[in-house]
Amino acid sequence: MLIDFRSDTVTQPTPAMREAMMHAKIGDDVFGEDPSVNELEQKAAALFGMEAALYCASGTMTNQIAIKCHTQPGDEVICDETSHIYQYEGGGIASNAGASVKLLTGDHGRITASMVAAAINPDDVHKAKSRLVSLENTSNRGGGSCYAFEDIEAIKKVCVQNQLGFHLDGARLWNALVAKNETTQQYGKVFDSISVCLSKSLGCPVGSILLGTKEFIKKARRIRKAFGGGMRQAGFLAAAGIYALDNHIQRLAEDHQHAQAIANTIAKKDFVQTILPVETNIIIFEVNEKTTAPALVEQLKKENILGYAISPNRVRLVLHLDITKEMVEKTIEVFNSLP
Repeated sequence: MLIDFRSDTVTQPTPAMREAMMHAKIGDDVFGEDPSVNELEQKAAALFGMEAALYCASGTMTNQIAIKCHTQPGDEVICDETSHIYQYEGGGIASNAGASVKLLTGDHGRITASMVAAAINPDDVHKAKSRLVSLENTSNRGGGSCYAFEDIEAIKKVCVQNQLGFHLDGARLWNALVAKNETTQQYGKVFDSISVCLSKSLGCPVGSILLGTKEFIKKARRIRKAFGGGMRQAGFLAAAGIYALDNHIQRLAEDHQHAQAIANTIAKKDFVQTILPVETNIIIFEVNEKTTAPALVEQLKKENILGYAISPNRVRLVLHLDITKEMVEKTIEVFNSLP
């Protein structure tokens, strides 16, 4: 039995999801003629109370399209220093949008309204023009941390007052919604654009969705084409997304419970220096001088448990659809056995 905690992107489609994919109605999406893609986009837009949506190959693509939509070359994007858009998207902010970045040091990936207000550049020809604020909820590098919604609303006010766009990298927003008992409609009212993944929390094989106004998504569709992101008979993949939205959101509470159970065991180990608060499905812990993150990952691999060393002294484990109760119990048993 292989237990893969490297990411929630490693999941396999469930039998029911495969069945939905097998019977998907398809067409050419570049012509706007794939009924399953159209259904997915309409379903997602309605879910968030937003005007339109665009189905893309990845969360990196939806984020990068959004940034390019919101900015002009020479503009500046304000975000936390651990943000996925800065850390893990290949320098796309610079290469795709020609924008620069103002990095803030938040609390486990979360920034505040006062931090944003202080980061906005004055109207000065020597400075980049502050144009966009981007949040990540949940925060990957923050250990799956969630924003308090009132903090998001406070940042929105700063954006409105300063005519800044407001984007959400909601790759794992589904986890935040379940953990905080929030609604998609709340988020749709606050953000100008939202990116949500289907291939992380929800167990789909491929895909993310970008949401916004009709005009915004029209512009986004053109940028997707220029990025080479137009997909033809994408309905087979979109059908998985439709199934996931209908069936895989509420079950995320199980992943959160499993993460907490494992974290409780890890926190007691002598080789653990610190462990980030576990709010959702991600566990990040720091080891002390008794071992290194790569060494511990190798040790776990011998027990058929796959983790991810995100730094020389930090390990990340991610719970997901394919991690069963038995796998959680086995993982706890293995950690308990480690010296």
